[in-house]
Amino acid sequence: MYEQIARNRRDSWLLAGLVVAILAALGFAIGYAAVGGTQGGLGLLGVFGVVAILWSVVGYYSGDRMVLAVSGARRVTHADEPQLFNVVEEMTIAAGLSRVPAVYVLEDAAPNAFATGRDPEHASVAVTRGLLERLDREQLQGVVAHEMSHVRNYDVRLQTLVGVLVGMIALIADFFLRWSFWGGAGRRRGGGSGGGQGQAVFMIVALVLAVLAPLAAYAVQFAVSRRREYLADASAVELTRNPLGLARALHTIASDPRPLRSANRATAHLYIANPLKKAKEATGIFDTHPPIRQRIAVLLEMAHVGPEALT
Repeated sequence: MYEQIARNRRDSWLLAGLVVAILAALGFAIGYAAVGGTQGGLGLLGVFGVVAILWSVVGYYSGDRMVLAVSGARRVTHADEPQLFNVVEEMTIAAGLSRVPAVYVLEDAAPNAFATGRDPEHASVAVTRGLLERLDREQLQGVVAHEMSHVRNYDVRLQTLVGVLVGMIALIADFFLRWSFWGGAGRRRGGGSGGGQGQAVFMIVALVLAVLAPLAAYAVQFAVSRRREYLADASAVELTRNPLGLARALHTIASDPRPLRSANRATAHLYIANPLKKAKEATGIFDTHPPIRQRIAVLLEMAHVGPEALT
């Protein structure tokens, strides 16, 4: 299990680095083609880097509040939800965190949960009313441990960083394609003083990257999300010493066909299971979550039991 945790953590950061590389390649190619030469490529790359940093700072400090507001989450106290609070406190101690996360409830019948926050000192755990009503305490411990693992592993910070970079890639690519479509590329080549064949080649490269880079970046973002889900499952078992509790919880969540009303494509990757509920579980590169049946199978193997233990 510890080898899996280390491998998933390493692979996640390698994938995040790949997003940075895609942004760098796109920025340099556009700068070389549109501004002119190596100096133009490096200059525009520097501008993109500064904007990415500023954008990341905004997301870092306000992203969690925006997610909670968009999701319609309501903060609750120990008096409101004593069992939920007790489980969150137990898992906080098990995870070795110094501060209990803020606890929120979404008034939705679909069972699901997510965690958000920039670090363990500024974290929140949110669960739906359907989750509280359908899970027993052992299952609830598994779900909360999974979300607490996201907090302890700084998954939300990584996802915020990757999301900002992916958003930048999409915006830059879209702007460049529109600029090229409306004649910007032709004017730049016509007005340049010796841009030459090299610049024309880079213009073609930039156009190709502008089309493919957003798709590649989104695929990498979702691959990071899937890796972190496996990591959080393994870490949750480390906290609870009970893989069957989480397996049963995932089975209950997967068995409910209702989508979460407040979820959308921008927040779907945060939840413990895909809240948009496809008719048939897919396994494509643009999926935000790994197949839930596969996650359950791994947990059952850890517990040394068969599928009959889920009922």
